[in-house]
Amino acid sequence: MGLKRCLAAVTALLTACVLVSCGAIEEGEHEVAIAGVFSGPTTDADYNALGAKALIDMESDEVKVAYSESIEVPDVERVIEEYVSDGYDIVWTHGSQFYAATTKVAARHPDVTFIGEFDGQPKDQPENVWVIDRNFHTVFYPLGILAAHLSQTGRVAYLGGLSLPFSYSEVHALEQAIADSGEDIQLSRVWTGDFNDTVRAQQAAAQLMSDGNDIIITSLNLGVVGAFQAVKQEDVGDAWITVKYTDKSANGPEHYAASVIYDFSEPLQKIVDQIQAGERSGYLALTFGEGTSVDVGDEVPAEAKAAVDDAVQRIESGELTVELDQSEVT
Repeated sequence: MGLKRCLAAVTALLTACVLVSCGAIEEGEHEVAIAGVFSGPTTDADYNALGAKALIDMESDEVKVAYSESIEVPDVERVIEEYVSDGYDIVWTHGSQFYAATTKVAARHPDVTFIGEFDGQPKDQPENVWVIDRNFHTVFYPLGILAAHLSQTGRVAYLGGLSLPFSYSEVHALEQAIADSGEDIQLSRVWTGDFNDTVRAQQAAAQLMSDGNDIIITSLNLGVVGAFQAVKQEDVGDAWITVKYTDKSANGPEHYAASVIYDFSEPLQKIVDQIQAGERSGYLALTFGEGTSVDVGDEVPAEAKAAVDDAVQRIESGELTVELDQSEVT
């Protein structure tokens, strides 16, 4: 089943999943019980929907799953503790903003295994915590290569939500890619202050294009819908947009340049298998072929697409290393 159909199926399964997966675990009921904690609604067709899909994919006669959605950072420690009290063997917190709380709870419950997310490889990782490195900087590098080969004005822009360390790493990766391309490209960087505000994203994208930027590289969640609305006001071929996490090309296929696609199902399965084999701590970086991929739009010229494919192949082979730089962008 393709990613679009899988994500669509998540919405249909949500109610049933909640009904069958709540409550304490009865002894001997399942071989393993896994809980997920999500920062937003699992119907967002974005980051949280990917988490819900990965968790639902795990469910079987031997594996019980449950999740909580739209959890704020101040509440996450309490939610994790509730799952521990209910007997869950593994608790996965989906989002690097939850990592500190996850390790704090993990220290109090050495018999429970936790899966947290981090941008990079953390120091002092607990012995009962697995880390998923989202590795955003690596997957954004090919987008910089794409922009450098696709731009006609020599001006491209990064449009983010909150100015956080992972976002800075994406910008620095784009800068590295543009420098490596040898093209004379100017990169603008703008943050709207909200990943989901469509109005702010539309206004920011419109302003960036009026300033001469013809490629908008987005790092947004629901806000990207607004960015598409702005880009679609330009003539086809004169403005392009890239997106993150899932294929959102339906918002404007003729202006769609590329997606960095994420899939947490296989990485989650791999980690749970390792946990069940006795490995209660580890590190897994998402990268091309393991949790991420780049999808280039059908309208993108062949020369630009080939440049992206070459960048991905060089990263996969180890020939190219994308530097992790989370320093503040000024």
